[in-house]
Amino acid sequence: MSGTMVFASKTIAQTAKAVSILVLLAGCALAQDLEVQTEDGTTKTLSAADLAALPHRVLDVKDPHDGKPLKFDAIPLKAVLEKAGVQLGDSLRGKRMALCLLVEAADGYRTVIALAELDPAFTSGEVFLADGRDHKPLDAKEGPFRIVIPGDKKMARWVRQVTALKIVALQ
Repeated sequence: MSGTMVFASKTIAQTAKAVSILVLLAGCALAQDLEVQTEDGTTKTLSAADLAALPHRVLDVKDPHDGKPLKFDAIPLKAVLEKAGVQLGDSLRGKRMALCLLVEAADGYRTVIALAELDPAFTSGEVFLADGRDHKPLDAKEGPFRIVIPGDKKMARWVRQVTALKIVALQ
């Protein structure tokens, strides 16, 4: 009897280990790269590992539609852009004041955010790229990435399923 229990114990442990590995691999498969295009047209791909290495914050915000609390795991969008080589700070003046960030989503939705809105020298508001909600990866309906702008009264710029960020100049 004890031999059977040891065998069953080992089998359960091996099965649990195999399931853990499959869950990890599934999470990696869901993780997606993010394409960032700088103002000169250069494209840099940020991997899930690149983004995971950036400083994250937990955002406690309210859904502007119904006031329900939302909790996102998010990266300041400024940090994401700087990682891709987009310059902010003192270089944001003159002609560069007409630069915008075009946010593109998997479903074709697009919105624009003025580049100055991402620089703390110009505004006290912040814009974030969320990669999690309630300490879990965003689901397929929302993720892999989502723009969160806590100060916005409407969620029209809270783009879900973000696939690309592009710096564009107004003519």
